[in-house]
Amino acid sequence: MYRSKRSDSDFPLPLMADIPQTDVSRPSALPTAKISRGNAQASIDQSSAEYLDSIEEEWNKRVDMEVETLVDGMVDLVSLASIGDKDKFRIAQESFQAESRAESMVRAANSLLSITHSMKLLLLLSDEAQLAHRRDAELKSVQEEKDEARRKVADLLDDILHPKLPSK
Repeated sequence: MYRSKRSDSDFPLPLMADIPQTDVSRPSALPTAKISRGNAQASIDQSSAEYLDSIEEEWNKRVDMEVETLVDGMVDLVSLASIGDKDKFRIAQESFQAESRAESMVRAANSLLSITHSMKLLLLLSDEAQLAHRRDAELKSVQEEKDEARRKVADLLDDILHPKLPSK
Protein backbone atom coordinates (compact mmCIF):
# COMPACT_ATOMS: atom_id res chain seq x y z
CA MET A 1 0.00 0.00 0.00
CA TYR A 2 1.32 3.40 -0.93
CA ARG A 3 1.81 5.87 1.91
CA SER A 4 2.48 9.49 1.45
CA LYS A 5 5.37 10.95 3.40
CA ARG A 6 3.34 14.09 4.00
CA SER A 7 1.37 14.53 7.16
CA ASP A 8 -1.82 16.49 7.84
CA SER A 9 0.28 19.34 9.18
CA ASP A 10 1.65 19.92 5.69
CA PHE A 11 -1.85 21.13 4.61
CA PRO A 12 -3.03 23.50 7.32
CA LEU A 13 -6.70 24.41 7.39
CA PRO A 14 -7.41 28.07 6.65
CA LEU A 15 -8.37 30.24 9.57
CA MET A 16 -11.60 32.23 9.54
CA ALA A 17 -9.56 35.37 8.89
CA ASP A 18 -8.09 33.73 5.76
CA ILE A 19 -11.53 33.08 4.18
CA PRO A 20 -12.24 35.77 1.59
CA GLN A 21 -15.03 38.12 2.60
CA THR A 22 -17.76 38.89 0.07
CA ASP A 23 -20.96 40.84 0.03
CA VAL A 24 -22.90 37.86 -1.34
CA SER A 25 -25.69 36.79 0.97
CA ARG A 26 -25.60 33.23 2.19
CA PRO A 27 -29.16 32.20 2.98
CA SER A 28 -29.47 29.75 5.82
CA ALA A 29 -32.93 28.53 4.80
CA LEU A 30 -35.00 28.30 1.69
CA PRO A 31 -36.36 31.74 0.80
CA THR A 32 -39.88 30.41 0.35
CA ALA A 33 -39.96 28.47 3.60
CA LYS A 34 -42.74 29.51 5.93
CA ILE A 35 -42.27 28.39 9.49
CA SER A 36 -45.12 29.62 11.61
CA ARG A 37 -44.78 28.29 15.11
CA GLY A 38 -47.47 30.53 16.53
CA ASN A 39 -50.10 29.25 14.10
CA ALA A 40 -49.25 25.59 14.72
CA GLN A 41 -51.27 25.45 17.92
CA ALA A 42 -54.24 27.12 16.22
CA SER A 43 -54.22 24.53 13.44
CA ILE A 44 -54.11 21.70 15.98
CA ASP A 45 -57.18 23.06 17.75
CA GLN A 46 -59.16 23.22 14.50
CA SER A 47 -61.23 20.39 13.13
CA SER A 48 -60.39 19.07 9.70
CA ALA A 49 -63.28 20.90 8.06
CA GLU A 50 -62.32 24.21 9.73
CA TYR A 51 -58.72 23.76 8.64
CA LEU A 52 -59.75 23.06 5.05
CA ASP A 53 -62.08 26.06 5.11
CA SER A 54 -59.24 28.31 6.30
CA ILE A 55 -56.94 26.98 3.56
CA GLU A 56 -59.66 27.59 0.97
CA GLU A 57 -60.11 31.12 2.29
CA GLU A 58 -56.35 31.75 1.96
CA TRP A 59 -56.40 30.57 -1.67
CA ASN A 60 -59.43 32.76 -2.40
CA LYS A 61 -57.72 35.80 -0.87
CA ARG A 62 -54.59 35.21 -2.94
CA VAL A 63 -56.61 34.88 -6.16
CA ASP A 64 -58.70 37.96 -5.33
CA MET A 65 -55.57 39.99 -4.58
CA GLU A 66 -53.89 39.04 -7.87
CA VAL A 67 -57.03 39.69 -9.92
CA GLU A 68 -57.42 43.06 -8.20
CA THR A 69 -53.81 43.89 -9.11
CA LEU A 70 -54.54 43.03 -12.74
CA VAL A 71 -57.70 45.14 -12.83
CA ASP A 72 -56.06 48.13 -11.12
CA GLY A 73 -53.10 47.89 -13.49
CA MET A 74 -55.37 47.84 -16.53
CA VAL A 75 -57.33 50.85 -15.24
CA ASP A 76 -54.09 52.75 -14.65
CA LEU A 77 -52.74 51.83 -18.09
CA VAL A 78 -55.91 53.10 -19.75
CA SER A 79 -55.78 56.34 -17.77
CA LEU A 80 -52.11 56.83 -18.74
CA ALA A 81 -52.93 56.36 -22.42
CA SER A 82 -54.64 59.74 -22.72
CA ILE A 83 -53.73 61.78 -25.78
CA GLY A 84 -53.03 65.45 -25.49
CA ASP A 85 -50.35 68.11 -25.35
CA LYS A 86 -47.52 66.68 -23.31
CA ASP A 87 -43.96 67.75 -22.88
CA LYS A 88 -41.06 65.31 -23.02
CA PHE A 89 -40.83 65.02 -19.24
CA ARG A 90 -44.52 64.13 -18.91
CA ILE A 91 -44.22 61.57 -21.73
CA ALA A 92 -41.17 59.95 -20.07
CA GLN A 93 -42.92 59.94 -16.69
CA GLU A 94 -46.05 58.27 -18.10
CA SER A 95 -43.89 55.79 -19.99
CA PHE A 96 -42.15 54.77 -16.77
CA GLN A 97 -45.49 54.47 -14.96
CA ALA A 98 -46.89 52.33 -17.77
CA GLU A 99 -43.84 50.04 -17.70
CA SER A 100 -44.01 49.60 -13.93
CA ARG A 101 -47.75 48.87 -14.07
CA ALA A 102 -47.22 46.38 -16.87
CA GLU A 103 -44.49 44.64 -14.85
CA SER A 104 -46.73 44.37 -11.80
CA MET A 105 -49.49 42.95 -14.02
CA VAL A 106 -47.07 40.36 -15.40
CA ARG A 107 -46.07 39.38 -11.85
CA ALA A 108 -49.75 39.06 -10.90
CA ALA A 109 -50.47 36.94 -13.97
CA ASN A 110 -47.49 34.69 -13.20
CA SER A 111 -48.70 34.37 -9.63
CA LEU A 112 -52.14 33.34 -10.88
CA LEU A 113 -50.51 30.75 -13.13
CA SER A 114 -48.57 29.45 -10.15
CA ILE A 115 -51.76 29.28 -8.07
CA THR A 116 -53.60 27.33 -10.79
CA HIS A 117 -50.63 24.97 -11.13
CA SER A 118 -50.61 24.37 -7.36
CA MET A 119 -54.34 23.78 -7.33
CA LYS A 120 -54.04 21.29 -10.18
CA LEU A 121 -51.34 19.42 -8.27
CA LEU A 122 -53.48 19.42 -5.14
CA LEU A 123 -56.34 17.95 -7.12
CA LEU A 124 -54.15 15.32 -8.79
CA LEU A 125 -52.42 14.30 -5.57
CA SER A 126 -55.45 14.46 -3.33
CA ASP A 127 -56.84 11.47 -1.50
CA GLU A 128 -59.13 9.77 -4.01
CA ALA A 129 -60.63 7.45 -1.41
CA GLN A 130 -61.73 10.41 0.68
CA LEU A 131 -63.23 12.10 -2.38
CA ALA A 132 -65.12 8.92 -3.27
CA HIS A 133 -66.33 8.59 0.33
CA ARG A 134 -67.60 12.19 0.31
CA ARG A 135 -69.31 11.66 -3.03
CA ASP A 136 -70.97 8.45 -1.78
CA ALA A 137 -72.12 10.15 1.44
CA GLU A 138 -73.59 13.04 -0.53
CA LEU A 139 -75.30 10.63 -2.93
CA LYS A 140 -76.78 8.70 0.01
CA SER A 141 -78.02 11.93 1.59
CA VAL A 142 -79.65 13.09 -1.65
CA GLN A 143 -81.21 9.64 -2.14
CA GLU A 144 -82.72 9.77 1.36
CA GLU A 145 -84.11 13.26 0.71
CA LYS A 146 -85.60 12.06 -2.56
CA ASP A 147 -87.23 9.05 -0.89
CA GLU A 148 -88.67 11.27 1.86
CA ALA A 149 -90.06 13.70 -0.74
CA ARG A 150 -91.64 10.79 -2.70
CA ARG A 151 -93.23 9.45 0.48
CA LYS A 152 -94.71 12.88 1.28
CA VAL A 153 -96.02 13.28 -2.27
CA ALA A 154 -97.57 9.79 -2.16
CA ASP A 155 -99.28 10.60 1.16
CA LEU A 156 -100.63 13.88 -0.19
CA LEU A 157 -101.83 12.21 -3.39
CA ASP A 158 -103.50 9.48 -1.37
CA ASP A 159 -105.25 12.11 0.76
CA ILE A 160 -106.46 13.90 -2.37
CA LEU A 161 -107.69 10.77 -4.18
CA HIS A 162 -109.18 9.06 -1.13
CA PRO A 163 -110.40 11.76 1.21
CA LYS A 164 -111.40 10.65 4.64
CA LEU A 165 -115.05 11.40 5.41
CA PRO A 166 -115.64 13.23 8.65
CA SER A 167 -117.37 11.00 11.18
CA LYS A 168 -120.85 12.01 12.42
